[in-house]
Amino acid sequence: MSLAGYSIDSIRAGLIEKKFSAEELAREALAYAEAENPKTNGYLTLAPERALAAAQAVDQKIAAGQDPGPLAGVPVAVKDVIVTRGLRTTCGSRLLANYIPPYDATAVIRLEQAGGVIIGKTNCDEFAMGSSNENSAFGPVRNPAALDRVPGGSSGGSAAVVAQGTAVVSLGSDTGGSIRQPASFCGVNGVTPTYGRVSRYGLTAFASSLDHIGPFSRTVRDSARLLQVIAGRDEMDSTSAFAPVPDYVGLLDSAALDGNVRGKKIGLPKQFFEGLASETGDLILEAVGVLKKLGCEVREVDLPHTPYAVACYYVIATAEASSNLARFDGVRYTSRADSASTLADMYRVTRNEGFGAECKRRIMLGTYVLSAGYYDAYYLKAQKVRALVARDYAQALEQVDAIVGPVSPHPAFKIGELVDDPVAMYLSDIYTITGDLAGIPCMSVPCGTTREGLPVGLQIFTRHFAEAEMFRLAEAYERASTS
Repeated sequence: MSLAGYSIDSIRAGLIEKKFSAEELAREALAYAEAENPKTNGYLTLAPERALAAAQAVDQKIAAGQDPGPLAGVPVAVKDVIVTRGLRTTCGSRLLANYIPPYDATAVIRLEQAGGVIIGKTNCDEFAMGSSNENSAFGPVRNPAALDRVPGGSSGGSAAVVAQGTAVVSLGSDTGGSIRQPASFCGVNGVTPTYGRVSRYGLTAFASSLDHIGPFSRTVRDSARLLQVIAGRDEMDSTSAFAPVPDYVGLLDSAALDGNVRGKKIGLPKQFFEGLASETGDLILEAVGVLKKLGCEVREVDLPHTPYAVACYYVIATAEASSNLARFDGVRYTSRADSASTLADMYRVTRNEGFGAECKRRIMLGTYVLSAGYYDAYYLKAQKVRALVARDYAQALEQVDAIVGPVSPHPAFKIGELVDDPVAMYLSDIYTITGDLAGIPCMSVPCGTTREGLPVGLQIFTRHFAEAEMFRLAEAYERASTS
């Protein structure tokens, strides 16, 4: 049974009205995921025991007249870089092919406390490094919209399972666009919250100053509800913010009563429309036209340091990755090479056999930019550019309430099309990277399909911790474009 017709609210209503039980829904979701997964390879591990235990707990609460939680009975998928106690977490790598974590990530704990039912872990680029989900040691994920196309990366599996209807919502991680780009390619909603809004405790680190956890869903409202569950201060993560978490769904209900988005000022960055594929550009401009009809005032804004963002990002991210991935050496909990005769050989052979080509490329680049004699020339300079990118957004968002533009220069490309051209692959993230560098909330909302039926997403940026404004604009567009 496909879950594509379900929302968080409809599942809760069905449970309360006793149209079905959480256990029945979980069993059907698991069976459908197992049957459909060979088409997309979206799941690496299904979790029937954990899912059924969680579902039974929800049914028991309902039977006892207790509140089952805001995610009661909702089948959820979790990206395989987010650790889950007792459930295999591979990070898409041979090094962790059999790793069973001893603890849960904070986001996972909050999901299950809210009644969510985790049915499986989703495929991803190795250690979240990639833009196409072709870098997984367990094979690429295929896009449900076109099985010969990539789903985007690195959270391609999390986007694909929601688009395929084998999960209602899912969690991904975003370092340079790894939630928004797959959401755009697969035709679902993907949210990158403000840096620090969601705890990173239990998220396997790629680039610690850029990593975010965020939701995928089929509706803006479901994204808002899921973010509200997982967001908030966590003592286990010193970078998590003390900022209070608003009632996102309640604010959406209020927005519908007060004229919604009429009078909102929307910025179009001129740099985002250079080098854009024509069909993608046309769909973005059509979406902007819908916002105008809703009463938004559209004006051009300038983000002058956008052309430097890709180079800046790939210096900072690879430097942090080089440091973070040093722990995977065969000594502690990773796979270990059997052929080594000395400790030094064991490090070298384990990492050579365990890491894929993209991880090796980024580790080498990151080690280089951090090395003596090059730190000031590359890493320090990149951090200065990062500050300029953040300043661009701060200044632009003083003039407007939100900034909109494309997520990617093009729709999903064919599997294997860019695998031998890493620079072209990196450039596909040019419009998403800036949001991560600035640390601001941003999301992708479906805004139509090309003549080939390939989805395209509209990207929305707002001020730090202004996710409520972002959801308000996104839901207004969603309603107008689907009515």
